[in-house]
Amino acid sequence: MTKSELISALAEANPHLTARDVETIVATIFDQISEALARGERVELRGFGAFTVKQRIARTGRNPRTGEAVAVDEKAVPFFKAGKELRGRVNKGPGKSGG
Repeated sequence: MTKSELISALAEANPHLTARDVETIVATIFDQISEALARGERVELRGFGAFTVKQRIARTGRNPRTGEAVAVDEKAVPFFKAGKELRGRVNKGPGKSGG
């Protein structure tokens, strides 16, 4: 599902909101999550999952084309860990038996 598909689905499910209002809400939520991660904070959405930032240490990598050693700097990367409820829903999924 793309961001525009999400906005369309939410607008259909909430006819009292305009598509523009839904777009603003979705953008605001994504912006707040991004800003919190940029500050190094953890964002937890109960039943869905948690967004955190993990530090990757500096290392020596390889250029796949030439095989030459390349220095890869230390960096921070966003990480998502699905919550128990989300994992359960995904594993049960459509067309699967609850086993």
